[in-house]
Amino acid sequence: MAAKKRVLTGIQPSGIPHIGNILGAIEPSLRLAQNHDGFLFIADLHALTKQPEPKQLQAQIHSVAAAWLALGLNPDQTVFYRQSDVPEVPILAWLLSCQCPLGMLNRAHTFKELTDNKGMPGEDVRHGIYSYPVLMAADILAFDADVVPVGKDQKQHLEITQELARKFNHVYGGGEAILKVPEAKIDEAVMTVPGLDGRKMSKSYDNTIHVFLEDKPLLKRIKQIKTDSTEYGAPLTAAGDTVFELYKLFATEAQTTRLRRQYETGRKNPDENVDDERNYFGWGDAKKALHGVLVERFGDARAEYHRLMDDQGHLDRLLAAGAERARNVARGVLERALRACGIR
Repeated sequence: MAAKKRVLTGIQPSGIPHIGNILGAIEPSLRLAQNHDGFLFIADLHALTKQPEPKQLQAQIHSVAAAWLALGLNPDQTVFYRQSDVPEVPILAWLLSCQCPLGMLNRAHTFKELTDNKGMPGEDVRHGIYSYPVLMAADILAFDADVVPVGKDQKQHLEITQELARKFNHVYGGGEAILKVPEAKIDEAVMTVPGLDGRKMSKSYDNTIHVFLEDKPLLKRIKQIKTDSTEYGAPLTAAGDTVFELYKLFATEAQTTRLRRQYETGRKNPDENVDDERNYFGWGDAKKALHGVLVERFGDARAEYHRLMDDQGHLDRLLAAGAERARNVARGVLERALRACGIR
């Protein structure tokens, strides 16, 4: 049988994943890992470019690890590790930086966004942000990755990775591929999940919903979803409504059909046309329905997340074990590169 292709994904520890992250990134990555040799890392070195508070960063590393595990990541099947636990990666990044033209980094959108869009002088941009694409290239090339799933915003960084691998092979390979050139897997139909204000759910908009919140805080967050002033008991419009759009992402077809009927009739029981306030249906009921379907869908994952967060030593041991497996691969790749350079 042919060996499985190796797929590699990195995730930044920027807080507890919200439902947009779960549907748009986590669940697709877990499905992809089922048919590939999977490598998944927490990009804590990349996170330093945002200068987080040390205690906050440590908490976010644990929360991201717990979330992925709770949602179904199997650390026996997928190599799951912290980026900083694999020192071969930053060493390879230096080798690649010695082949990387300044023009390539000057054109990188992370750098251009700061200098062109935000007007920051180039000399004020920290080196970690400027060289971010080189470290990302090392993250990928150190593991002989075949496939790298990236969003459209990361496509350019993957192209830089491919170009650096080709440059290194041209300079040192003598016709031999020292570093494997990876393929990009770009999902052109990335799911857009609406946030509390109707815009795309994003931490930068502070409009996210975290399913790992306890029941009352979760319901309180859902109640912040913007709705109109339709009178209680009057029909509601489902089309384009954020509550309804979120609900149908997690509900069964039968549940969605019933909620749509409740919207159309303004009644909890849409088959009863009795004008009784006890049967009225409004935005508060719709939001409670969304809360209920989220608790139903993620009940087991939420319990597992809190169990893991109560045993962070276990999380650290899992990540350390994954890092050792990752280093077994990265050592071989780095040795090939060092020998090619003449250092070994």
